[in-house]
Amino acid sequence: MNFPLFINLKDKKVLIVGAGAIAARRATVLTEFGAEVMVVAPAAGDSVRELAEAGRLVWKRHAFCEQDLEALNRSFLVIAATSDRAVNDHIVQLCHERHIPVNHAGDQTQCDFQFPAIVRNDPVVIGVNAGGKDHGLVKRVAAELREWMA
Repeated sequence: MNFPLFINLKDKKVLIVGAGAIAARRATVLTEFGAEVMVVAPAAGDSVRELAEAGRLVWKRHAFCEQDLEALNRSFLVIAATSDRAVNDHIVQLCHERHIPVNHAGDQTQCDFQFPAIVRNDPVVIGVNAGGKDHGLVKRVAAELREWMA
């Protein structure tokens, strides 16, 4: 069971390895909450490209490699979200060795933290999570909360 914790991400460095749909969703929400996001991926979809072009994140256009260890070492959080499980597993290992919280997008058992469904209506922020077990329930609860708060 995870404890819901709200963290001030303003100016905190977050490294996201990968730039697919999951990485793009994480990058978008993290930048909205003030994190300094760096994405490492040789290619990216429109969302990551647009965020980079708008100056909301830094996109390093290459596969994760040794030269990225410095960025990893300075990170407050890391998200391993490539399509290659072995790469994600390796990133998790590197983070655990350095005591850096990491999220493995493909394996909840390797996550130090999870992303909730976020419901916002300033100044209220609500996070909804079911521990990775029932995404449908989380979506329904979040939708009900959004409707209730409208």
